[in-house]
Formats: sequence, C-alpha cells, structure tokens
Amino acid sequence: MIGRLRHVALVILTAASLVISPVLAQAQEPQTQAPSSNPNKPVGNTPAAQEARDMRQQLGPDYSKGQPFPRLLAPYRAIKVPPPILVNSARISQLIQGGKLMLSLEDAISLALENNLNITVQKFSPWIAETQLLKAKAGGVPQLSNTQQVVLGTSPSVSFDPLITGTVGWERSTIPVNNPFISGTGTSTAVEALTTNAYQYNFGFTQGFHTGTNFSVTFDTTRAASNTPENLFNPYIQPTLTATLTQPLLNGFGILVNTRYIIEAKNSIKAADSQFAQQVILTVTTVSNDYWELVYDRENVKVQEAAVGVSRKLYGDNKKQLEIGTMAPLDVLTAESQLATDEQNLIVAQTTQRQQQTVLLNDITKNLLAQDIAGVEVIPTTAISNPDVIENMSLQDAVQEAWKKRPEIYQADLNLKNAGIEVKATKNGLLPSLNLYAQFSQTGLSGNEIVQTSSVPTGNFVDTAAPIVDANGNPLILANPFPATAGSLAFVGSPNFPTALKTAGLGSALDNMITNAYPTYAAGVNFALPIRNRSAQADSARALLDERLQQVQYQQTQNTIVLNVHNTMIALQQDRNQVAAAEKARNLAQQTLDAEQKKYQLGSSTSYNVVLRSRDLTAAEGTELRAKVNLEEAVVNFNQAMGRTLEVNHITVADAKNGKVFREPQIPGTPDGNLAVGAK
Repeated sequence: MIGRLRHVALVILTAASLVISPVLAQAQEPQTQAPSSNPNKPVGNTPAAQEARDMRQQLGPDYSKGQPFPRLLAPYRAIKVPPPILVNSARISQLIQGGKLMLSLEDAISLALENNLNITVQKFSPWIAETQLLKAKAGGVPQLSNTQQVVLGTSPSVSFDPLITGTVGWERSTIPVNNPFISGTGTSTAVEALTTNAYQYNFGFTQGFHTGTNFSVTFDTTRAASNTPENLFNPYIQPTLTATLTQPLLNGFGILVNTRYIIEAKNSIKAADSQFAQQVILTVTTVSNDYWELVYDRENVKVQEAAVGVSRKLYGDNKKQLEIGTMAPLDVLTAESQLATDEQNLIVAQTTQRQQQTVLLNDITKNLLAQDIAGVEVIPTTAISNPDVIENMSLQDAVQEAWKKRPEIYQADLNLKNAGIEVKATKNGLLPSLNLYAQFSQTGLSGNEIVQTSSVPTGNFVDTAAPIVDANGNPLILANPFPATAGSLAFVGSPNFPTALKTAGLGSALDNMITNAYPTYAAGVNFALPIRNRSAQADSARALLDERLQQVQYQQTQNTIVLNVHNTMIALQQDRNQVAAAEKARNLAQQTLDAEQKKYQLGSSTSYNVVLRSRDLTAAEGTELRAKVNLEEAVVNFNQAMGRTLEVNHITVADAKNGKVFREPQIPGTPDGNLAVGAK
C-alpha cells in the first residue's frame, strides 16, 4: 500500500512539473529583435529614439501584462479600465482672479497638457497597443493598426498560454448481441445484449513555445463494467498517460517566425508612444500659436482704441472750430467719417479677440461650459519678446538634427522594421510543412478479478465397484474429468476449480501504469507539400510590396521634414527682417504724424492730412504688432520642425502622460510672481 501511495505521489509531482516548467520557461521573453531595415539611418542611436523606446505609461496599469499570475481566478476577470476624467483641472481655478484668467504662456502649455482632449485621446493609443502585445504574447494575431495595416499569413498554430483541458463523463450502453464471436460475450453463455457502464476522467495539458515546439500531455482514465464473462477485470480501471512533442522543421521553424507578432506589437507600442509625443508637440505648438494670436488680438484692440481716440479728438476739435466759424463743414464731415471707420475696425478687433479667446480656452480645458470659466476673460501675461539674434546654422545641419529628433522619422523606421519582419516570416511560409514528432505512452489496467485458489477441483475419487449413493440412498452422478489411476476409480463432486474475487482499484491501476509495464513509443515525421502554393506566394509578394512602400514613405517623410525645416528657417529670417522694417516704418509714421499735427496747429495743414497721417500710424502699428507676433510664431514653428518643442519647453513625455508639468507656473499677484502648484 505504501508503495502504491508513493507511485501516486510521483505521478502528481510529474504532472505538476509538466505544468509549472513550461510556464516558467514561457516567462522568458524572446531576445531576438529584427535588425533595422536601413542601418545607415541615424534614428536607431539618437537620443530621441532612445527616449521613445524608454517611454512608459506612468498613469494607469500596463495592459501588456494582463491580470496578475499566478492567481486562481484572476485570469478569468476583466482588466479594470478607469473612466476618463472629463472635468477641468484645479489649476484653472487657481489662476482666475476677479473673473479674469491671468495666463502666462507656460501656464497655457501646462493647462493644455492637463486638459487638452487631443492629448487625452492620444493617450489611449499606447494602452490599446499594449493590449495587442498581450494578445501576441498569448499566441494570437494582434491588430497592429499603428505600424502594420495588414496582417499577412494565417494565425499561428502555437498557443503560448498553457491550456489545461478536462472531460468528466458517464456513459451506459446496451447493444444487442448478434454474433458472440465478435461481440466479446463468448459462446459459453447465452448473453442476449452487451451492457456497458463506463466513467471517463480525462485531463490534458498543452503548451507552445517560441521555437514553434508544441508539447502536450494527456491523462485519460476509464472505469467500465460489463456483463460479458470474457473480461479478465470486471469492472476495470485503465489509466493512460501520453506525452507528445512536435517540432516544425521547415514551415513554422524559428523564433522570429513564431514571435513576429510579439516583436511587431512591441514596435507598435513604441510607435504609439512616439505618436503621443508627436501629439504633445503639435498641441504645444498649437497652444503657443493660439496664445500669441490672442496677444496680437488684444494689442490690436488697443491700437484700434488709440485710433478711435485720435479720431474722436480730431472730430471734437473740428466741431468746435466749426462752431466758431474757423473750419469748413467738409473737414468736420471728414473727421466724423474717419471716426466711424475706426469704430467699425475696433468692433471687428474686439470680436476677433473674443473668438480667439474661445479658441485658446478650448485648447486648455476639457469642458468649455464649466462654471469656473463661464464669462471669464483671458489675460495673457507673457509679453512679446522677439529675439535679437536668430540661430545661424546650415540647412544640412538643421536637417540632420531634425531627423534625429522628429517623432515621424522614428515611426517610419518602426514601420520599415515591421515590414522587414513580415518579409522574413512570409518567406518561411513558402516552405513545405515538415514536422518531427515523438510520443510516449504508459497504460495501466486493474479492477475486480476472479482468481483460481486451487489447482484441484472440489470432490473425491471413489471405487466404482461399490454402489455410490448419497445420504438418502439416492445414486450419485459420477463426474470423471480426469483419467482415473485405476479402472474402478471415479471423481465425485464439482468439476470446476475453486475461485475467489480479488478486488483492486485506482491505486493498483496507477501502480501498473507507473511501473511502465505496458509502454508505447512512437516517432516520425509528417509533411504537407502544397502543389501550387499560391496563397503563400501572395503573402510573400504582399509583404515585399509593403516593404518597398515603407521604404518610399520613409524617404517621403525625410523629404517632408527637409521641406518643413527649410520653410521655417526662411520664415524665421524673413519675420526677423519684417520686424526690423515694421519698427522703422512705425517710427517714421509717428514722426510724420507729429509733424503734420504741428503744421495743423500752425494753420499750414488740414484736418484731412492729419487723418491720413493718423491712418498711416495705425496701419504701421498694426503691421509692427503683426510682424512681432509672426516672429514669435515662427520661432514656435521652427522648434516644431526641428523637434525641439519638448526640449525648449522643459516637457518630458512622462509629464505629458501624467497631465502634469512639475514646475512653478507664473501666477501674477502672488509673492515674487510665482506659486508652486502641483510641484514635487
């Protein structure tokens, strides 16, 4: 009994090791990475590329890991996804003073990182890509929308997630006997129907590996009882342990082929992170430009108000002179017409300011109808500060820097890598299928058995010369199954050998199986040879075409960056020259107006000439203001084209994902003009 228990314990430990060992082995991720399709590109070793590789979501779980393992019920529960936060951050209320939102450029950027819905939407792309990596780790085919639009080939036949299967069932059958020779009932009994009552306890374990290897273990146990007298054991218990190992040798062989979706999904996460960084850059650029547009609109309102003030004063002075008779009515009418025009321009400027204020609020808030910003006036506190010196660098150097820092070039490189992986995988798919398999099986058998307790039938030999009667004097029937040693001897009694029932159960059957008394060994190869192989040829051709397409798009991305850098460099220099010219024109217009007003006071000029000079000054001031704002926006656009936006604004992608920028925002009215909000 102790020996049987030892054998049962050995079987349990063996089964546990078969489950645990593949799981531990599966925990080791493949280290094979597809080489870059273009090793001459500077992307792979650049700081921006390294930052993109290291970018991880700090807010929320890592969806590529799934539920914690090992836990009993965790794999069967949905992963929790918190609802999005759709209310404005508290920073906005902290910046509002007296119904006015005192906003610096840095605060506007910080609020955009916290509240901009475009950034919030883009945050989901890395998370979704992580779920597809989780699916690829399990052996499924992910939807690689970020990098690979079409998944080529068929689904992999290897499941990397261990799978335990089981069947517990009962079956009772009654089959009429027509031929006792082939029914198993034997000819010595008149059994009209064969009745079987069976219980099945079958369990299995399957595990796939990154090399394409598939390992399976099945443990099948049957307990059956029948009314046939021909079975040696009735009921009988028959356990069978079978281990099968399959390894592809051609099609499906290799780590890259079987982990292609894992590698591509990891590249997809990198691309999603890079796209998030690109969205942050775009948002910061948009917010900065909208901020400077609001600065321009507010300053333009001041210019138009000054123009209205000058026109109103001129109109009032002319009206007084008309009353005393020193001025013609036409001059008064001219001044009044100019006042009406300036008032109309002021109304347009004020309307544009309100519209631009709404645009900026939409950039930095999640809910435009929130009570704390209802009717609030945005007051920009960052003054225009045009650089005196524009960075002087060659176009070649600027392009090289942009290629290293722009997220678009990194994304194009990842697309090209994934296309190269698909080319290699589909090339392997062209090969015939040739699989090596090995199988080992052990079988046990036990149950209730009728055994012979003696080799001598029950009875005695007697002398047949005397009458043989029983106790009542009745003659006995002589049975003589064995030849008598003497002619007068005969055997009296039962002709059958004495028997006894030997009972055995599962322990005996497992002991029988573990001792390997009835082993089965099998090994071989199987193959499948497609005659035309057109589906695999189509997949291979499609992968090659997609790789060629990605190569062209990579060059297209490079050219687009060159064009952007070139145009922003030209715009930067042009706007700097325009600011200088506009400042000079505004000074001359001011001097001209001052001279014209002196002449008018001396009586050597007319009010119409003063109005003209006033118009010229207003236009010059507006042009100067527009040129300065254009230069500010040109700097913003140049930083975007160069990939410097995050760097110059001291933003990390981790901060952007958290929706926080840990620095001191500029809040006017606080001591030293600073207040640390959310700082760490």
